[in-house]
This record gives sequence, structure tokens and C-alpha cells, in this order.
Amino acid sequence: MCTSIIEIADAEGMAKRGDGWFPLTQAVVAYDHARHALLGDVITLDFMNTSLDAGARAGVEITLESAKALRAALDRAIAAADYEEAEVRGKTETKPRLVRVA
Repeated sequence: MCTSIIEIADAEGMAKRGDGWFPLTQAVVAYDHARHALLGDVITLDFMNTSLDAGARAGVEITLESAKALRAALDRAIAAADYEEAEVRGKTETKPRLVRVA
């Protein structure tokens, strides 16, 4: 059964396909049955450039548990990066407490 759970965000960065890289314009996060992974329902991450051909896409299918672990890792990295950016700019913010999630 399709879940129709889809989130789309603008994305700025680069993604790799084959031997080359392409600029990103969009990221799509969805929850649906796997198309390629031998799993049930998965979180699908698609990074793409909507102005290029259909091959300008980097896709990943991961379990919901893996997606939660990835989200926690992203939260920790983003918090540390925000602190680093603030420190470089001379702001006096307290360092966030980072908690490792199993």
C-alpha cells in the first residue's frame, strides 16, 4: 500500500553519479515500499537536479530505524557545525550538549 508520505526541500550541494558530479537543486524524502532494497517499507532519499536529465539523481533506500539513526547523526553534526560557525564569527554561545543515540 502506498503511504503518500513525501517531503520535498530545496537542496544546494553536489551529488555523484557514475564517475561525475552534478549540482543539486532538490531533495525528496518519502516513506513507501522499497523498490530496490530487499526490505519492506523504507525511507527513500532522492537527491536530484530538476533542470538536468532523469539520471541526475542519487537515491537511497534505508529502513526506518536507519533513518532515525541518520537523523540523530545529522542533528549532532548540525549542532556542532552551528557552534563552530558561531565561534568563528566571534559570538559567545554555549556549546550544545551532544548526546549519542544508539
